Amino acid sequence: MAAEEAAVRAQAEAVRRLKQDKADPDEIAKEVAKLLEMKAQLGGDEGKHKFVLKTPKGTRDYSPKQMAIRERVFNAIITCFKRHGAEVIDTPVFELKETLTGKYGEDSKLIYDLKDQGGELLSLRYDLTVPFARYLAMNKITNIKRYHIAKVYRRDNPAMTRGRYREFYQCDFDIAGQFDPMIPDAECLKIVHEILSDLQLGDFLIKVNDRRILDGMFAVCGVPDSKFRTICSSVDKLDKIPWEEVRSEMVGEKGLSPEAADHIGDYVQLHGGLDLIEQLLQDPKLSQNKLAKEGLGDMKLLFEYLTLFGITGKISFDLSLARGLDYYTGVIFEAVLLQPENDHVEEPVSVGSVAGGGRYDGLVGMFDPKGRKVPCVGVSIGIERIFSILEQRVEASEEKIRTTETQVLVASAQKKLLEERLKLISELWNAGIKAEVLYKKNPKLLNQLQYCEDTGIPLVAIVGEQELKDGVVKLRVVATREETWINSINQTNKAALVAWAKETGIHLVQINGQRRYGGPPPGM
Repeated sequence: MAAEEAAVRAQAEAVRRLKQDKADPDEIAKEVAKLLEMKAQLGGDEGKHKFVLKTPKGTRDYSPKQMAIRERVFNAIITCFKRHGAEVIDTPVFELKETLTGKYGEDSKLIYDLKDQGGELLSLRYDLTVPFARYLAMNKITNIKRYHIAKVYRRDNPAMTRGRYREFYQCDFDIAGQFDPMIPDAECLKIVHEILSDLQLGDFLIKVNDRRILDGMFAVCGVPDSKFRTICSSVDKLDKIPWEEVRSEMVGEKGLSPEAADHIGDYVQLHGGLDLIEQLLQDPKLSQNKLAKEGLGDMKLLFEYLTLFGITGKISFDLSLARGLDYYTGVIFEAVLLQPENDHVEEPVSVGSVAGGGRYDGLVGMFDPKGRKVPCVGVSIGIERIFSILEQRVEASEEKIRTTETQVLVASAQKKLLEERLKLISELWNAGIKAEVLYKKNPKLLNQLQYCEDTGIPLVAIVGEQELKDGVVKLRVVATREETWINSINQTNKAALVAWAKETGIHLVQINGQRRYGGPPPGM
């Protein structure tokens, strides 16, 4: 035991020194976690096991306030997906390992593998796209427009402050089926534009490219076929590191000739719109490559449709965009925030891309026994990164966030009225009204009103001795302290009553029985 205690003291001293020297935060966190584990193993004075009270690395808990913000974002995204006619599906959180293997290029090393389960080798899903392709092939579906919102898992190096986790949600929208070129692709870009505009995250740009243009570019630059995917992964890093470092990786680590790397450098620094597409269609090298010519022709068509949607001001044809996933076959795109709007902090929130996607026409065929292809295009919204921005913005502005949707608090003005409160709140619940009551027999009226102030409940239904004698309930607007008394709704007072209620934000209706309450009026 003495040796273990000495080891704990030594580890604690090591942590203290790291903090004193202002070492890398990830290194400090790693050593702190090690210290906590050592302490837990040592146990308490009575030999009881001490739990390490922390979430696993790359994960987090969410408070009611944070969940309220998340629900707002989810609702905005789901509303958009439904507006575009999508159905919803769900798939298991883990798949057969062979389903996921070989679909993500160099990122395959980030897949979480599980222990053998009764002869099945399983892995946690890395994204929602590969399970979707498996679902289509397994159920012989050739035409569907679907959305799927669920958690995925990546054994990544987390950067929590930038919304990068090991467990996180993806919000996917996909169109599967054989359609005329670029119409579904244009709709996916329109969806990204709608969602980012609706969430008011600040100025954004949607970068667009095509894997065929990339492959054609690699071919005319002298990249061997066998190196296309690995060089593509290098190009994909251009949004994070400068060209010089990417070139060094291509030549030094991946064995590409310096001449080929320099040719690639001439192309990947180009970005623009229709003018650039026209320019590249006249390029003496690219125009002679079949793949590149096909991609550029479709890109021109795509921009014509985006012009009709009126969103080309936020779209950039960018040859540096690669998206390293192996399954993309055509158009690829990624939305980035330019300068996230955040007036309350000195440093802008840097979170990288907030949406991405593309066309993957061959993925379903990889699962189909006969290799039948189902063309697909889709987009994934980076909900965690978006949430990181909104959470920091709310914290900075000190905006008050409601964590419940309660419309009415049933209160009493005097003692010994618990029965009346419970009868009234039961009627409200039965009628679908969101209502609460304090869990005290005789709460003070002031405390009940203060609870409404603290939680944002807009309306109080007050039961008192006089109200019981008169057969009415007093309704009080918490914000303005305006009051009215409700006993019945008939044709003579209905219009005036509804008009008053609208000012409170909660409409009034009649229900069976003698009591009346706040809620949506029937047929109105």
